[in-house]
Amino acid sequence: MKLIKHGRNVHELILEKDNYKIAMLSDLHWDNPKCDRELLKKHLDHCKQENIPVMINGDLFCLMQGRGDNRRNKSDIRPEHNNARYLDSVVETAVEWFTPYVDILTVIGYGNHETGIIKWQETDILQRFVDLLNLKCHSNVQVGGYGGWLIAKVTNHGKLFPIKIKYFHGSGGGGIVTKGAINLTRALETYEGFDVFAMGHIHENSARNDVRDSLEYSANIGYRIKHKPIHSMITGCYKEEYGDGSKGWHVERGAPIKPIGGRILTMKIARNRCNGVDEILKYIDSYRIF
Repeated sequence: MKLIKHGRNVHELILEKDNYKIAMLSDLHWDNPKCDRELLKKHLDHCKQENIPVMINGDLFCLMQGRGDNRRNKSDIRPEHNNARYLDSVVETAVEWFTPYVDILTVIGYGNHETGIIKWQETDILQRFVDLLNLKCHSNVQVGGYGGWLIAKVTNHGKLFPIKIKYFHGSGGGGIVTKGAINLTRALETYEGFDVFAMGHIHENSARNDVRDSLEYSANIGYRIKHKPIHSMITGCYKEEYGDGSKGWHVERGAPIKPIGGRILTMKIARNRCNGVDEILKYIDSYRIF
């Protein structure tokens, strides 16, 4: 694969032939003791073995145990980070942990936990992490935005075709009943020109397919109506907060058990000849990583 930066939050990913998949992860909260690192490692090992690139859509880190943070809780800090260099130690240990996966890591976007540290602690932990990781490994991991675009290029008969992924970390709390359905519908009304929409933040794991009626024009055949498929997903989390349901902030606010893990996006380009005209068809779907 080849990753090209076109802007602060616009990246192009040229995928290798016959491997048109991208692992879409978010909300790892890697430094929190409640992060299921064993499952995360299993999923990253699978992606490495299958050569599946990984995009992380915000909240790679949790970062809530710094001085002056009113969310601090002594039970929510790992021993290796419980020192006077709290933020530095999170970055340094994360670089060591993620080093085996630099060849599959692509774009890492900001989540509210990273932007909160910029606001309150005046340091960009995500940028520091990526810079140190790239310096150590001579890699090309890129920092994305809180929202942005990842254009996946897939091949069909020697030609590259773009699949436009609009990512947004997310906002709001996520309804217990709706489980993000309203967020996905809002995206359909907010953004244009995307084939895939991905969001995280609310710690749900689901996907849906929609179809848009569109009108296209070409000099050869004039106007024609096309059905444009759109795939939307909520990319899960790796922070298990419910436990046995006996106590804790997650339980006390009445939140349910959340599905742990991310999703893998699958893409395929096909050509179809209809009424003497070649038509490009995009088959896009995703499945939960187990």
